[in-house]
Amino acid sequence: MLAALHDRDGRGRFGGRARLGVPGNADDWASVARQLTEGLVKGSERRGALPESIVAFLCQDPKGGESAQEVMERLRPLAQLLRTACGDLDVPVIEALCISDGRFWSYCCPSAQCCPSDGTPMGLPGTSVLAAAATYAGLQIRGSLREFRARLIPWETAAALEQESALNAVSMALIPRILDDESRSAVATETLDLAHRVMRRYAESTSAAGGPGVSAVPAVSGAAGMSGALAADLRDDELLPHDEAAALILGLQDRTTRDRAAEWMEGDEAGPALRLWRALARRCVGPYGEHAAAPLTLAGWVAWSSGDELEAREALAMALGADPGYLFARLLHQACNEGLDPESIRRCLRKERVDRADAEAIASSASAAFPVDADGSSGPASTSSTRVASRRRRKPRSTGSTASRPGSRPSGTAGTRRPRSTADGSPTPEAPTRAGDGTGGGTRSRRGAGRHGTKQGDT
Repeated sequence: MLAALHDRDGRGRFGGRARLGVPGNADDWASVARQLTEGLVKGSERRGALPESIVAFLCQDPKGGESAQEVMERLRPLAQLLRTACGDLDVPVIEALCISDGRFWSYCCPSAQCCPSDGTPMGLPGTSVLAAAATYAGLQIRGSLREFRARLIPWETAAALEQESALNAVSMALIPRILDDESRSAVATETLDLAHRVMRRYAESTSAAGGPGVSAVPAVSGAAGMSGALAADLRDDELLPHDEAAALILGLQDRTTRDRAAEWMEGDEAGPALRLWRALARRCVGPYGEHAAAPLTLAGWVAWSSGDELEAREALAMALGADPGYLFARLLHQACNEGLDPESIRRCLRKERVDRADAEAIASSASAAFPVDADGSSGPASTSSTRVASRRRRKPRSTGSTASRPGSRPSGTAGTRRPRSTADGSPTPEAPTRAGDGTGGGTRSRRGAGRHGTKQGDT
């Protein structure tokens, strides 16, 4: 995490923050450091206050027998890359700290007396003045970062093999349909309908259990609260079969489908949607790890839209860890870190939803008003057009040699026709048909039919 510092009139204050999970591949550290630094500095500059300095925090727990000091040494190159990237933008890093297993180290202080090689113990949680103030303000502790990430990381149990088999089977049937332009829209509809059914299943399960309404931000506190959250996640996993999870994960790889799913970000939809995106992220097992970028990004977006910036940043950081080039996650992560208001994105998604509903309603009413016949022609428009064309193709009967001369008016009573009457009774004269003109009445009849058909379709 990077924290911007501002110093005005001798009064220092914290500014913007930029947070991202440590990439597992060290080859990505240089690009990540550059992107994270540029996002923080340029975001602060756009808000009118370029930071005077930056503090960097590198936080990671030991893995697989690794000591906290070994974590600090392993992350040292990343700290140096962050310092260099900030220096390139003329903003110095005045302190870079590594925090691991309850101890911290400084990458900037060379004094062993101030910063011993085995680290400095951190204060006990809940004993500081800051913790007391947070408790007084009603803020709740949501558990450690490790416990929090456990809600989003893929399974590592025996069930992961069954989920991987389901993903393999569904992908063979679904991926070709997604790549086909004709069947892609049908797959999108099936995916969103299935997601709706699972969300209703989650909401009904909560109501049946007699618990409170589903909230996008769970009100948990401490280890007991996190244990309750993990137990709720296990119940959600039981309600989501492997084949349905596979179909949803693969269907969300289509960007249009994912964007439509992002519309479930507020009201009664937000809570079940967030639970579903978490559950799908946990199902991206084995070689399908990159597929987690979509559900993780959706989880981050719903959490941010619901006011939980902590979960939003973590989920979006994990999405970028799964796929560093996932543009949707990068944009949301930068916007969240810069402290932007998610309401502007919510307004765009609401408008998209309303416009699509209006278009579907118009198409449905038009289809009901003008059903298509078996031969492909629409009923009312086709019948009316046929009548107009048939009426205008009628020719006056003529006698004698005048009928053979083009352009001559037929004589006698045979060539005289009474004017037709319109629906309101007023007479309507009809122009004589030119016998030898191929562009006479026939052309007018086709034009009349086309105009009539267009007006019918526009209504």
